[in-house]
Amino acid sequence: MNKTWIVAAAVAAGFTVGGFAGAADAATKVEWWHAMGGELGQKVEQIAKDFNAGQSDYEIVPVYKGNYAETMTGAIAAFRAGQQPAIVQVFEVGTATMMAAKGAIKPVYQVMEEAGEPFDPKAYLQAVTGYYSTTDGRMLSMPFNSSTPVMYVNLDAAQKVGIDYKTDLATWEQVGDYIKKAQAAGSTCGLTTGWPSWTQLENVSAWHNQPFASKENGFGGFDTELTFNGPVQVKHLETLGEWQKTKAFDYGGRRSDARPKFISGECVLYIDSSASLAGIRNGVKDFTFGVTMLPYWKSAVEKPQNSIIGGASLWVLNGKSAEEYKGVAKFFSYLSSPEVQADWHLFTGYLPITTAAYDYAKKQGAYDKTPEAEVAIHQINLNPPTANSKGLRLGNFVQIRDVIEEEMEQVFAGKKTAKAALDDAKTRGDELLRRFERTAGN
Repeated sequence: MNKTWIVAAAVAAGFTVGGFAGAADAATKVEWWHAMGGELGQKVEQIAKDFNAGQSDYEIVPVYKGNYAETMTGAIAAFRAGQQPAIVQVFEVGTATMMAAKGAIKPVYQVMEEAGEPFDPKAYLQAVTGYYSTTDGRMLSMPFNSSTPVMYVNLDAAQKVGIDYKTDLATWEQVGDYIKKAQAAGSTCGLTTGWPSWTQLENVSAWHNQPFASKENGFGGFDTELTFNGPVQVKHLETLGEWQKTKAFDYGGRRSDARPKFISGECVLYIDSSASLAGIRNGVKDFTFGVTMLPYWKSAVEKPQNSIIGGASLWVLNGKSAEEYKGVAKFFSYLSSPEVQADWHLFTGYLPITTAAYDYAKKQGAYDKTPEAEVAIHQINLNPPTANSKGLRLGNFVQIRDVIEEEMEQVFAGKKTAKAALDDAKTRGDELLRRFERTAGN
């Protein structure tokens, strides 16, 4: 079925489906640096291969350049040396850095307009495009692999104590009650999490419609200050710190380091990216699992707002020929087509970036077979984004995340209170923001 989607996408995007043999020498090469390894990297290679096979004018050349940070810094260094690719994949926390890289980027809306490619920003999911657009709605980069955190549930453990994961885990209060029951029934660990800053602070803030930083979380300018040390965030981190003492919560490290604790059955709940779906599906052997939306504190809000994205987008770099940019535009049209996006979404767990791609997958009955893939879409579109929930645009955010996670680890180790840790993270983070502001202003 995937091949059918790819061929249909090529036709829908206006490409002539034909053999690639004999066309490569005449094709304009378009280099694409990316940070997708393993199965995701193989999928990226396949997407490029299918695009190349569908037309003879352009050849997308994907090049794996390491993790997100390595790919972004490598591309900036290459630009300074005049050896940059046409396209580079940059994680969402690098958005402000890319915007501040004066003269380095060619906005996507401009690339599409100059190439005469049909392009309507309104066709893309609002919660996704807002992250990568100017305040007046012009898209600077092309969304590609966008995810949002969800909660994975060991259904065997939940059933053992009579919990319906679709209704009984909606709030953190309910999660706390469930963990006690699960541990009493023999489970070692209640909850663990991946990407702690992203899932337990950035998204907790957005989900409860709380500001993470001033100036609309940085969208209003570089002169922003961190505000994530408010009562809701402090209470949440304080609770996790208390739970850590009994393994009701068990910290497993940064990134997705804690995933084995869930896959092995040790922890009965796991919060991580929706893009972890494929890995969890392949890893879990001894129990069935489900996916549900993030819990919210009922004591803090009547209902949750919407979650925010992670993942990355594709930025176009200056200094290339007009013909290469035409190739970029053609490729972006192909990449955004419903069939290609639906295939990517269902294979990886990343969000479909357009409403049409979501509708296409739904009409194909995809969510009847894999309902867990639809949870992230419902969650991120739960309500129209507010100034507190449209995303974060902060300079030096990679380093700020490191600071946040260092301070969170102090709480989990019992060395600091949640309030002291978040206050210290704010102070240290604000210093990084001022450093970025001085650099970006030059």
